Amino acid sequence: SSTTCLLRKQWYQRRVRGGMNIEDVARDNPNAIVKIPVDIHKGISDADTDKVADTLGLQGDQRVQLRGAVTKLYNLFVKYDSTLLEINPLAELTDGRVLCLDCKINFDDNAEYRHQELFQKRDWSQEDQRDVEASNAGLNYIGLDGSIGCLVNGAGLAMATMDIIKLHGGDPANFLDVGGGATAEQVTEAFKIISSDPKVKAILVNIFGGIMRCDVIAQGILEAATNLKLDIPLIVRLQGTNVEEAKALMGMSNIKILPIDSLDEAASMAVKLSDIVGKAQALNVKLDFSLDI
Repeated sequence: SSTTCLLRKQWYQRRVRGGMNIEDVARDNPNAIVKIPVDIHKGISDADTDKVADTLGLQGDQRVQLRGAVTKLYNLFVKYDSTLLEINPLAELTDGRVLCLDCKINFDDNAEYRHQELFQKRDWSQEDQRDVEASNAGLNYIGLDGSIGCLVNGAGLAMATMDIIKLHGGDPANFLDVGGGATAEQVTEAFKIISSDPKVKAILVNIFGGIMRCDVIAQGILEAATNLKLDIPLIVRLQGTNVEEAKALMGMSNIKILPIDSLDEAASMAVKLSDIVGKAQALNVKLDFSLDI
């Protein structure tokens, strides 16, 4: 028999059925997933591992084997600041041994300074080139399958921006958080990464200037648009610190930018323009998005 064991955010989770997508199992047969909360101050206990063994139907020496394996996995998970440790499959062999046959581990990037030797083993050749460039530029980037590129400051605002895009019938092409202290150079690099995705038909910039200054973002936008010669719609929504200075910078430029103060309207416009560009490209029609600010 085989199972999948997951350690995620101090929860020990396992499922009885092997060889299936865990999201599908959670939807179709939630009782097949067993979650055991672990006290982070005490660590995983024999009672916790016994619950797993009971669910698997293991007896005798196999319970001892499982206890040792799960305890070591948990300790590894905590020691190296993991965000996910997945064993798939955990196998029961014909000779009675219980073995972990394959493993996937994710680590918290914020803990890199504590595990530099471990992070030096990272094989960048196995990762998306955009992820590599984003990491080198200090940007939080995740590529998605949509057509609307997003450049946002703050993870919460980035998630909200993607939700509003979905609400208006569009699909975000990425999650990209430039953080609270981004420079104009980082903004330029962010645009390079977004525009390198051939699926992107429009770019939505949504910045709330608290720590981040809107004029710094505006400078980065202008530099990126100039250097990259963007030929897709660029919708910019800026609010907060130095927003008037930012609008003045964009107003004095010759860059084709569509500024909108309302996030809802900006997302709606991005969805509409992305759809227009997609249809035009399918018909091999060139569009001109010249707009006066």
